Amino acid sequence: MAWVYLVIAGMLEIVWAFSMKQSDGFTRPVPTAVTLVTMTGSFLLLSLSMRSLPLGTAYMIWTGIGAVGAFLVGIMLLGEQFSAMRVAAAVLIVAGLVLMKLSSAG
Repeated sequence: MAWVYLVIAGMLEIVWAFSMKQSDGFTRPVPTAVTLVTMTGSFLLLSLSMRSLPLGTAYMIWTGIGAVGAFLVGIMLLGEQFSAMRVAAAVLIVAGLVLMKLSSAG
């Protein structure tokens, strides 16, 4: 169950990062509320996953899902730059996540 919690926590991190961007510095109420709710959920699920997963593994997977997910959302929804170098950086992050998962006993 820890891995399920961790993946959902990572997905919620993507949502709160996007909604934080949409909140315009916490000046728009609905995106601000979405940010706070999903951030709370993300941290709660991360903490539940850490009951049985090592700190380094859980934190790296969580931030990696959030980073790559926010990168993709930025490109798809916000028109952010799509370049070979940025894609290569995201691929390296994913490779690190896979290696971390494969090296974890949980």
